[in-house]
Amino acid sequence: MKGHKNLIGKLYKPRDNVVGYLMLAPWLIGFLFMWLAPAVTSMYYSFTDFNLLNTPKLIGFDNYIRIFTTDKTFIQALKVTFIYVLVLVPLRLAFALFIAVLLNKKHRCLGLYRTFYYIPSIIGGSIAVSVVWKQIFGNKGVIMSLLEVFGIHQQTSLLGNPKTALSVIIIMGIWQFGSSMLIFLSALKQIPGSLYESAMVDGAKPAKIFFRITMPMLTPMIFFNLILQIINGFRVFTESYIITNGGPLDSTLSYVLYLYRRAFTYFDMGYSCAMAWILVAIIAVFTVILFKTQKSWVYYESGEN
Repeated sequence: MKGHKNLIGKLYKPRDNVVGYLMLAPWLIGFLFMWLAPAVTSMYYSFTDFNLLNTPKLIGFDNYIRIFTTDKTFIQALKVTFIYVLVLVPLRLAFALFIAVLLNKKHRCLGLYRTFYYIPSIIGGSIAVSVVWKQIFGNKGVIMSLLEVFGIHQQTSLLGNPKTALSVIIIMGIWQFGSSMLIFLSALKQIPGSLYESAMVDGAKPAKIFFRITMPMLTPMIFFNLILQIINGFRVFTESYIITNGGPLDSTLSYVLYLYRRAFTYFDMGYSCAMAWILVAIIAVFTVILFKTQKSWVYYESGEN
């Protein structure tokens, strides 16, 4: 035993730690100064009266009390965001899985198809695409022109109608399904072909094969995608800001857009920081619920669930 320790002592060199920390430095610096420090600062400001110009003044939980007791716009923004997430996430994942199943088969130019389907996820959240989307669904856009061709005359565009404006934002979100599709596609490649061969020998129909083999084997990736998409859904901002700016009548006012307004339109930074931490708590609750319930529906080959 002593000989083993002596050997480890001879092999260990203090300068090895220096090399390790140097390799870790870029991530560590980014974590400390671009995540941890802003997070701690934001937490502090959430308990202050701060408008970016004055000296922060501690006011305790007053910002949080104001949010939940007197701010009706906060309730509207929260409502819009919940509707967006609850509608968008299932539809985006379902569409991503459908396309992934199609692309999992042998086709000519398959790599080209995958690239085309993934491109919206790369450019979909950009300002330029949001401007184009606004033009398509605007008063003089392609959609309004097509409706007139078919004899449907609308006084207001889909973006100008409070009942349909959010649907346009949701459709744009569904269109950005590429990243989820690639994750599903990689998972489909990992399913053993012997399972499908055995099912076909037993005379199982395609629908039964999909729901009894494919879906259970994909549940870890469904779980992973579900968490990512819920987090991304609650953080929606660009589409709501560029396409409708929260209108009409706050029907597309997302939570993050309202948070932005409180900070940089009303200069109520302390209030917006409190809103930010409430959003963190909401996302954390959804994440914990998913992790607590995964044992009942997520299948792991290791037999953990």
